[in-house]
This record gives sequence, C-alpha cells and structure tokens, in this order.
Amino acid sequence: MFLDQIEAAIAVASPSSLVELNRAIWSGLSSGAVSEDDAGRLAELIHARQAVAKASSTAVTGKVRPASLFPPRRAQRAPERSVAIERRRRLAASGPLPPALAQRFTVSESAVLRIVGDECRDRGRCVLCIDAIAARAGVGRTTVQNALRLARRLGMIEIEERRQEGAKNLPNRITVVDREWRQWLARGPREKRIGFKNLNTTETGSLSGEEQAGSLRQARDSRSRSDRSSESCSPSMRPFAISNRTGTTTLA
Repeated sequence: MFLDQIEAAIAVASPSSLVELNRAIWSGLSSGAVSEDDAGRLAELIHARQAVAKASSTAVTGKVRPASLFPPRRAQRAPERSVAIERRRRLAASGPLPPALAQRFTVSESAVLRIVGDECRDRGRCVLCIDAIAARAGVGRTTVQNALRLARRLGMIEIEERRQEGAKNLPNRITVVDREWRQWLARGPREKRIGFKNLNTTETGSLSGEEQAGSLRQARDSRSRSDRSSESCSPSMRPFAISNRTGTTTLA
C-alpha cells in the first residue's frame, strides 16, 4: 500500500515534489520501511519523470540558451609552476599594501593588488582584463576575482563595469579609493627606467637649410680666427732682445 501511494504520487508530482519524494524513499530505505529493490525501482521512476518534465518544459517555453557569438575563452596556462610561484611571492614581498590592509589578504591576492596598485598609480586607473592581471601576478583567474571582490567589500577600490550591447564587454575600470592605500602608493618605489640620458640639444628643426649652412660657416670662420690669433701670440714666435758684448741690442 505504501509503495502504491508513492508510485501514484510520482506520476503526478511536480519537479520540486519529486525531489522530496526521492528523499523520502531513501529515508525509508535507511529505516527499513522500503526494500533496496523497491527503492531502486522508485528512484528510476523519479529519474524518468524528471527527464520528461524537463523536456516538456523546454518545449513549452522554448527557452534554449543561445550560442555565444564569441569564441570560447582559452584556458590560461602558466609557463612553469615554479616561475609563477616565485613571481607572486616576489610581488607580495615588495610591500604593495599598508600593513593594516595587507594582513587581510593572502600572498597570491597581495600579488594581484600589487599589479592593480601599480596601474592605478601610473595611469590613474586599471583597465587590464582579468587574464592580464593573472598573468602578471602569477596566479589564476579565480584568485584575481576573489582579491578584487574582497578589496571592493573593504572599500579599497571601485569597479566600474563597461558592458556593450551586441559586442564583447570592455574590461572593468578599477580605481583605488582608499586614502591610506593611495598615500602608500604615492610614497612607494616606482619602476626603474632603463634608457639614455636626456640631453638638452640645440633646436635646429625651425632653421632652413641655408640658415644651417650659414651657421656652420660662421662657426668655422670664428674657429680659424681663433687658431691664427693663438699662433701669433705663441712664445716661440715672439721677438726677443739679445745683448752682445758691444752693448748693442738686436732683435731675433
């Protein structure tokens, strides 16, 4: 009698009621009210009933998840696990956050916030996508998302979503709003630049070809005059007096 009632209930039950019936069947099995064979047979009936309900719901509503217009996201792969671990530890050890804020984040999350903080300090905001932040920090996408969620919940950053209708969404715009962190970034070390020394050269772009040639001739003429004057005043060319025994003086 009990099994007949359950079978009748399965035939007319809603999808949510089928879940409750399935739970009741296995509870009856554990208490000994239902045998193992009967529990298996009833579970198969529930499974078949759920499949029929799902198919009929799709046919009635006609709501099928549309295919994406964009290619699937490629899985992010680190070149080598040891390199990624070393990178995230080095970034976290560089002190990207004040001590009061750093204690709330893990090593990987601190590495993520180092990348975000550097972008906000240098450019005023961070518009890197999640994959780019993860690659620079040596972590995965989930770690980046967790770090940004926690930072926003603590009031450290503001995240502006830039959605586009009919096109791929733009990366979110992240801005540092925490006063203590902003001061920490302003006092922190900046990236060392490698390059040539800036020289103050003469501006010749506004001079024409004839004017440049005239300037070169004047410089060459002034140098020639300077050389001639130095030769005429050299000690080896100056006249000097020689006294002889007779008392007369001659110039050599």
